[in-house]
Amino acid sequence: MLPLYDKFKGRDLLTLADYTSEEIHTILNVALQLKEMHKKRIPTPYLQGKTLGMIFQKASTRTRVSFEVGMYQLGGQALLLSSNDMQLGRGETIADTARVLSRFLDGIMIRTFKQSDVEEMAEHADIPVINGLTDLTHPCQALADLLTIMEYKKKLKGLKLAYIGDGNNIAHSLLIASSKVGMNISVATPKGYEPDQTITMIAKDEADRNDADIVISNDPFDAVKDADVVVTDVWASMGQESEAEDRAKAFKDYQVNSKLVSNAKPDFIFLHCLPAHRGEEVTSDVIDGVHSVVWDEAENRLHVQKAVLALLL
Repeated sequence: MLPLYDKFKGRDLLTLADYTSEEIHTILNVALQLKEMHKKRIPTPYLQGKTLGMIFQKASTRTRVSFEVGMYQLGGQALLLSSNDMQLGRGETIADTARVLSRFLDGIMIRTFKQSDVEEMAEHADIPVINGLTDLTHPCQALADLLTIMEYKKKLKGLKLAYIGDGNNIAHSLLIASSKVGMNISVATPKGYEPDQTITMIAKDEADRNDADIVISNDPFDAVKDADVVVTDVWASMGQESEAEDRAKAFKDYQVNSKLVSNAKPDFIFLHCLPAHRGEEVTSDVIDGVHSVVWDEAENRLHVQKAVLALLL
């Protein structure tokens, strides 16, 4: 049985900024334990009889499947709640939706556009609310990335992570996650696509407390120099399809390819949250090469989210 962590029960996961370094390590350690139990086919019915409602306002592959399978493996049930099929899609307020769902469910996972919508849901819900992705943050993905790095590098503190590409929700969550665990992070974006300044300030404050360095620049080669981990993401995220052509021009020098990663450490690992567009933000020889651990990273979404569910619900 997992040890009890009462301080987690009933909490929300809106952003990793709300969690301490110790708490993040606890989530990762529980995820490792659940992963090992899963591999050994040891039952983990910690959420038997509990139900998670999953609200999707954005398309999903990994988030939907990993949360649904995770609840099943923990002995609970997940309900898919498409916003198009709910009264939420016909004008019912987020606050009223949260109040009603709190009477039926044990937890809510929401994948939406605005971070403020997730925060409003949490404000009015009496049950834990988990951020499955917003335009601002993606905490579950950052946890999966940390778990993958820890598995391959056996530590987090003192490593260097290089993020190349758009200063988007992935960049934001990695800035916060890295600074919380004492991992150095260097972010390189085209001019005008830098990370949110408020997120960067939060991350820099955390980095100062945890002896980590944060560098924001427009130079991908400098960012990747001596990196232990190289990360990228699509150039046009969901909702930015109309900007795809302009973004392709702006990001053409930020492709993660063999020339760029030759500046990283010889044993670097490559991460991508997926879906990937080969030939755009990353070349096939990198994402399908010996340094790529993207499939382990994708699998780890399941294990970290099971840890979050088991701890919060």
